[in-house]
Amino acid sequence: MPDVLDASPYDALLLLSFGGPEGPDDVVPFLENVTRGRGIPKERLKEVGQHYFLFGGVSPINAQNRALLDALRKDFAAAGLDLPVYWGNRNWAPYLIDTLREMVADGRRRILVLATSAYASYSGCRQYRENLAEALATLETEGLPVPHVDKLRHYFNHPGFVRPMTEGVLKSLAELPEEVRAGAHLAFTTHSIPTSAADTSGPEPEHGDGGAYVRQHLDVARVIADAVREETGIDHPWQLVYQSRSGAPHIPWLEPDICDHLEERHAAGVPAVVMAPIGFVSDHMEVLYDLDTEATAKAAELGLPVRRSATVGADPRFAAAIRDLVLERAATESGRAVAPCALGALGASHDLCPVGCCPARAPRPAAAGADSPYA
Repeated sequence: MPDVLDASPYDALLLLSFGGPEGPDDVVPFLENVTRGRGIPKERLKEVGQHYFLFGGVSPINAQNRALLDALRKDFAAAGLDLPVYWGNRNWAPYLIDTLREMVADGRRRILVLATSAYASYSGCRQYRENLAEALATLETEGLPVPHVDKLRHYFNHPGFVRPMTEGVLKSLAELPEEVRAGAHLAFTTHSIPTSAADTSGPEPEHGDGGAYVRQHLDVARVIADAVREETGIDHPWQLVYQSRSGAPHIPWLEPDICDHLEERHAAGVPAVVMAPIGFVSDHMEVLYDLDTEATAKAAELGLPVRRSATVGADPRFAAAIRDLVLERAATESGRAVAPCALGALGASHDLCPVGCCPARAPRPAAAGADSPYA
């Protein structure tokens, strides 16, 4: 029997994700949830929904979250961590508010939250915290107990997140034709966001205000590229590139786009490219469409050999990394003398989002931070 691990003062972990449609009839209502308040016509949503309809109207993200939920529960049980794990989504069933109602009915009063976004940004962190604050306010208006909620810190730099992606890149390189393998470039991809949001992401105490989104991705890309060089003896050139832009054309977003990057690499005589989606936890729709469909079609048009490496998904090492972070946060909160989990050269990112972190255009209350109304 494993030793019993102590997660007190916490009594539950909430896996909080984006959500996705699970059938054709779900697609437009799901997109209405995602875009609520933006005034986007239904006909436009139907056009956007074509990405989902190509896959039968089903996003893989819910199935992937079920797999991660199962991996976390198995890891916790095997390690002797008695901490129930729940799952809620921002934009589709199981909805966050319904899961929180279930949790408080089960007597959960001190909850840790794992968001399925590893990096600092408004859309990847603060928006999740705003949704949490909104849900907690709803519990309050319903006369239900309002639990204390803390969000696990960003895990982009944990070895349990980085190492599986490194192995994915090595596997993809090995799958390239031998004659182009040594000259292959690495394209590390993540979701493009407005440059204004990128500039104000963070802050992190060791760097000052803003810029954390790009900086964190560059750190991870550099670690993976260095590990690939150490294991293959080849220094593959690399670049951080972007995908999945969705904003108005007149608003600057992070560039270059992956398809533009493939064209540029081909024009420069690069023989092959490995696309590594380091910005994504699992192979959800934006990976399947923007990389496996659109970018792969662009590469075929160019005659450029490409491979797409795997995301972390429900890798057991990732589940173990989350256990590390749970125990680290629990020790911090309780004052127990437990060493922080090993994070290699990148070091730890902050536990508590400071006031003004990743600001929105129209500020809203956000839970699980230094400025939380539900501290």
